[in-house]
Amino acid sequence: MTMTIAMAGKGGTGKTTIAGLLIRFLLKKGIKPILAVDADANANLNEVLGLEVTTTLGEAREGLKDGVPTGMTRDLYMEYKVQESLVESRGYDLLVMGRPEGAGCYCHANTLLSRYMESLCGNYRVVVMDNEAGMEHISRLISRQADILLIVSDPTQRGILAARRIRDLALELKLDIKKERLIINRVNGELPSTVREAVDSAGLNLAGCVPEDELISRYDTQGRPTVELPDDAGSVQALNEIFEGILD
Repeated sequence: MTMTIAMAGKGGTGKTTIAGLLIRFLLKKGIKPILAVDADANANLNEVLGLEVTTTLGEAREGLKDGVPTGMTRDLYMEYKVQESLVESRGYDLLVMGRPEGAGCYCHANTLLSRYMESLCGNYRVVVMDNEAGMEHISRLISRQADILLIVSDPTQRGILAARRIRDLALELKLDIKKERLIINRVNGELPSTVREAVDSAGLNLAGCVPEDELISRYDTQGRPTVELPDDAGSVQALNEIFEGILD
């Protein structure tokens, strides 16, 4: 059975970097094949993973809105575009959702895409889905079920408030999420007591904290994939411990 792990968090919290390091962790554990889905409109999971993307599923939506090539049904066209959009790597594949260009209704396109996404996900042991701050992508484009929702926050009370809103939105959308966990990223030293109190007050389940890591900033500045961080990097060690606890 496929396990789905959905990532969420407001912009700038480092959730995409954490999604990439989660994929790295799973691969090192031999948990594969993995489907990585970049459902963030500001797609950059491929940069974290060091992969090149040439096409996205946003183009498939556009094609259905404007008509499909002669001789192809809508179903065949969508199936073709889904397969064409897959970026293959060792032990995992990457699929970038992208976004439609321009105005118009994409309801039928999203319905077809959801159908093929659910079928595609069944071919993988784990699906890691990097989302925007909202959870509409899960509701609209993929199965409404997720085994784990990982919410990433910065070590501020405002960040915790945003994390609570994401959790509440997932509940409002009636998504079937088996468990949710909070990761607080870029912590300098001890987590401030006021932030910990905010976590408790929001009823969020804290999985752990990740220390501020200068190496990540250096890799980003140099354009190097952060999945290539050394095993002894503080952020990598902290996240591996968190992932172990979550998957247990």
